[in-house]
Amino acid sequence: MKQTEYHQASNSAQNFSVAPMLDWTDRHCRFFHRQLSQQAWLYSEMVTTGAIIHGDNLPRFLGHNPEEVPVVLQLGGSDAKDLATCARLGEEWGYSEINLNVGCPSDRVQNNMIGACLMGYPHIVAEAVTAMKAVTSIPVTVKCRIGIDNQEDFELLRIFIAGLVEAQVDGVVIHARKAWLQGLSPKENREVPPLNYGWVHRIKTEFPELPVAINGGIKSPQQGLIHLKPYQADDIIYPAVDGVMLGRAVYEQPYLLSEIDSLYYGSSQPAPSRQQVLENMYPYLERHLSDGGKLIQVTRHMLGLFHGLPGGRIWRRHLSQNAFKKEAGIEVVETAYQMVVAEIARMDEKLPKEGTS
Repeated sequence: MKQTEYHQASNSAQNFSVAPMLDWTDRHCRFFHRQLSQQAWLYSEMVTTGAIIHGDNLPRFLGHNPEEVPVVLQLGGSDAKDLATCARLGEEWGYSEINLNVGCPSDRVQNNMIGACLMGYPHIVAEAVTAMKAVTSIPVTVKCRIGIDNQEDFELLRIFIAGLVEAQVDGVVIHARKAWLQGLSPKENREVPPLNYGWVHRIKTEFPELPVAINGGIKSPQQGLIHLKPYQADDIIYPAVDGVMLGRAVYEQPYLLSEIDSLYYGSSQPAPSRQQVLENMYPYLERHLSDGGKLIQVTRHMLGLFHGLPGGRIWRRHLSQNAFKKEAGIEVVETAYQMVVAEIARMDEKLPKEGTS
């Protein structure tokens, strides 16, 4: 097949990105993550075309902070005209890229022809990509699975990706598991179907000019680097992919993101300390509270900041027990941090001093 030309503009499939996670990667989460990495690509939660077109609160669905850039708007839908309308709005609202969700396996989205079920309709996805690219100047990418249900043939994945290439997609992010549309919950679909990283790397062989990012089962930024090198599967060495996407690993342990700029982008800037990240969040928290927001809307994304450190559980527990209260203010966060500092000092005192037994 003749390779199409791709946009030269960078997109999330060529970089490190934080996965879109429903109910998690909202604007508050993304602002927090941006304090940890200046260069990782951040994703919105999936927003359906119906919510944007028929809703009456565009700021709720499309609003974001300028600091989040580069930030990707992920859309859910299957109607090419509606997706084009929403892609155009996404560009107008300042997003860096539009991504189409072809990976979510939940029953709710299947009933509306959204998500992973679209892998069974390659022509619909290709038409959607064509329509979105016709009305935007920013990159248009697709996030998909390696297959659905009983699909066991790599050729079906190749045909699906070939349709996107013909539509001049700017990149693909491939979750290296199939999605079972019946019988498994969304959580089980993230864990039960076996990983097949070889198929993702093989797509890079079939379409060498197509930016390809890999997702699924990667537990750390260091582990993700494996895929940016040639990868061996079934006694065949496949080329490296272009990008890596992590989701729950970095949401639950957000300080992992502090490694991204040096590991993936060669930055020589020192990683921010947890204290620096927290200090950067204080003005944001104060603005949010002064605008009538609730403390927990932001702090729920910060529970893992001290994961693995003495006081990490104390931090999580204090925020969980107090940030939801009606009168909760920034002092809740300050108190939680002081409790962490005290616990670290207490643990240091228990350690044997140099020269003692």
